[in-house]
Amino acid sequence: MAQTDSQSLTFPEIVELNVGGQVYVTRLETLTAVPNSLLWTKFTQSSPGDLPKDGKGRFFFDRDGFLFRYILDYLRDSELFLPEFFKERRRLQKESDFFQLPELSRRLAAVSKQSSYTEESGDPEEAEVSSPVTSSSDRSRSPGAKAGYITIGYRGSYTIGRDIQADAKFRRVARITVCSKISLAKEVFGETLNESRDPDRPPDKYTARYYLKYNFLEQAFDRLAEAGFSMVACNSTGTCSYASNDPGEDKLWTSYTEYVFSR
Repeated sequence: MAQTDSQSLTFPEIVELNVGGQVYVTRLETLTAVPNSLLWTKFTQSSPGDLPKDGKGRFFFDRDGFLFRYILDYLRDSELFLPEFFKERRRLQKESDFFQLPELSRRLAAVSKQSSYTEESGDPEEAEVSSPVTSSSDRSRSPGAKAGYITIGYRGSYTIGRDIQADAKFRRVARITVCSKISLAKEVFGETLNESRDPDRPPDKYTARYYLKYNFLEQAFDRLAEAGFSMVACNSTGTCSYASNDPGEDKLWTSYTEYVFSR
């Protein structure tokens, strides 16, 4: 009985969060990486019973679930990496203020100020500071290449076992789908494109039924980069279930993710 009471007063090493309806799974050490931040206070100065939870027992925060991914990235690496053409810096700064991350707020304020200056001066706005995504204008591209969008999608799965120190089994990709204008898809992927589910489509039409003949996302990303495309957005949804009826067994996560590329 004493052991149960003791466990109820401590947080698990792997923490599940529900932020505005978006589910996140991360380590306790990540949430407490910045001393005196709101998350540090919640997860070091409180007990699990003090924090609100959703119907499935996940710790709940009524904040912007989409922007929280950037808060989490900052907590992991103490760096800020944002996609190109990111338009929600001010909202992200508001989230940073709420979670009491002064250094992140300072960086976002500096970038917003610089952006305002470049807009007033008429100079091109820098997309991001320390962005890992290279601008498509920096890549060599054929003068006749047409602008457009290509969406890459995949469904994958991974498990988190009871022994959190053991390696998780990540990403089993069954098929990589391609959604775009026919001519763009054929230009980028060529013979690696499987057209069997939507054959004989005119090049000026669109399809959501093509898929690639390989299962490596990085290979698809390389081909898009070589063609002058850059990632502008991504979205992912996931569900969690147990491998068996025993809640103590491995948790099986299934996700569907889409990456949007633009040129």
